Amino acid sequence: MDYRLAVLFTIVVPLFLLIWAFVKRSEPIQHLLIIYWRVASLFAITVYLMIAAVPIGFLTLLMSGFLITVTLWFWVDLNEEIRELRNSPLKASFTSWRWAATIYNLIGIISQIPFVVCAFKSRNDLLNEPFCNVWLDPPWLFKQIFHPDWPQEFIGFLGFSGLVIYTIFLCYFVLVKLQRQGRSATGN
Repeated sequence: MDYRLAVLFTIVVPLFLLIWAFVKRSEPIQHLLIIYWRVASLFAITVYLMIAAVPIGFLTLLMSGFLITVTLWFWVDLNEEIRELRNSPLKASFTSWRWAATIYNLIGIISQIPFVVCAFKSRNDLLNEPFCNVWLDPPWLFKQIFHPDWPQEFIGFLGFSGLVIYTIFLCYFVLVKLQRQGRSATGN
């Protein structure tokens, strides 16, 4: 159930809203959703780490929920521009999704806290511990559907590579870009 809601709140609805925002030329919503997709890519990385049963995937799952929630509300200039948009079905849908995604992610973060211990187990312990490996079933189903012939080791390599690249860009953002432009998404 959680993964189906995750797909709905983190992939389907924001993708639909992004396309709608481009069609309606709503730049503030476009900009926030593009930033959202950059941040939400950690969720995709997490799926690949979980497919390979890499324990750190439990930490990236927790972090992705936290970062997504922060991203939805962090940008002062975009929040102001969105607030100033005239009322429309797009604005109402976006605002509703933003609140729903925030609540969903906060509940997800709280519910995942007991599973953080799984991040500190060995891979073998993770696979043998029903408390932990129940979280691996949906990613393994994803693998069966989209990557049936790919070895788990290769998928794990892709997940780790993505995590390294993501971490480099996140550090650059926090240490350089955020210092320069603050909470302004546009740098103004």
